[in-house]
Amino acid sequence: MDRWKGRVALVTGASVGIGAAIVKELVRYGMKVVGCARDLEKMQKLAAECQSEGHSGVLVPFKCDLNNEEEILSMFSAIKAQHKGVDVCINNAGLAHPESLLGGKTSGWKNMLDVNVLALSVCTREAYQSMKERNVDDGHIININSMSGHRVVHSTDVHFYSATKFAVTALTEGLRQELREANTHIRATCISPGVVKTEFAPRLYSQNTDKAAGAYTKFKPLEAIDVANAVTYVLGAPPHVQIGDIQMRPVEQVL
Repeated sequence: MDRWKGRVALVTGASVGIGAAIVKELVRYGMKVVGCARDLEKMQKLAAECQSEGHSGVLVPFKCDLNNEEEILSMFSAIKAQHKGVDVCINNAGLAHPESLLGGKTSGWKNMLDVNVLALSVCTREAYQSMKERNVDDGHIININSMSGHRVVHSTDVHFYSATKFAVTALTEGLRQELREANTHIRATCISPGVVKTEFAPRLYSQNTDKAAGAYTKFKPLEAIDVANAVTYVLGAPPHVQIGDIQMRPVEQVL
């Protein structure tokens, strides 16, 4: 990780859960991290925590709604103006709504597509262009995927969400192929965790507190730091090593 000291990473969905854990680890390793989220206050608190812990890196909070492409483009323009550009892009932001295929609301489906697929793709494109124009040949784009991007579980609540994560699996491999065709050494990786104890389940089951409460009690889930450690492992691999996908889940998780 020493070669990343002082370099710029963008982390989306950075205010809570996995995103916040990734931010703290990258700051600990000396990176300048632009943390993107809609809740600027949470980001500012996280930045203060990072500073108080005395890490050599810094967190730069940035308010951005990933549903809005113009805000994404403005964010990349600001990063260019203030920090020259992005060397690492971690597409962490993602969400799920309990909208079934047979009775789900179109608005819920669209929101999942907008954040999980389109915003990820826009950030990836803009991060690559940022690297290309500065001749950065060792950058890294990491997509935080899900085990739901590799199999479909028997739960109507997450079938459409799973479709968006299957898209992330395909997009990451397609990105790897396009980067090779572009004769660059920029790497592409997706990390696919199973059940992680975060705000994901409470948000998914916001109308069913019992279901939300039980999501993390059947077995010991992964912690956000476990996923953050996977990110630093991937970034810390030698430049000639490309890790395509890390699939990780709790030992007791069945699917």
